[in-house]
Amino acid sequence: MCCASCGKRRKSRPNFPSMNETLQKMADTLGLTRYKRHIFLCADQSDPKCCAKEKGIESWEFLKKRLKELNLAGSEPLVYRTKANCLRVCTQGPIAVVYPEGVWYHSCSPEVLEQIIQEHLLCGRIVADFAFARNPL
Repeated sequence: MCCASCGKRRKSRPNFPSMNETLQKMADTLGLTRYKRHIFLCADQSDPKCCAKEKGIESWEFLKKRLKELNLAGSEPLVYRTKANCLRVCTQGPIAVVYPEGVWYHSCSPEVLEQIIQEHLLCGRIVADFAFARNPL
């Protein structure tokens, strides 16, 4: 059974040891078990609605560069980053969300991202001026 709440039967899956080894190596290489926070940024959208595509790409490039400069990304990552095609909040973008806190931010220009990096990613303090939603823990 999948879980007690849904009652559906889970299909048995074949064991793929080589795939598990490959995934484990990739997880180790990327440091997936060591990062403290994960930031998703809506950028390079197929159908840009929250902001101009160029604005999203500019923010993404800034985020990548800045996390690397601060040694927050790389072989010993503290922050994992993901470029999302769309986070479905199609206004006041670029939009970002930071986990594990589940804090959503609007207007994520490079200047705003710098505040998010310094306050939230490094110090764990939510940037209230740009936060518009938070998932309960």
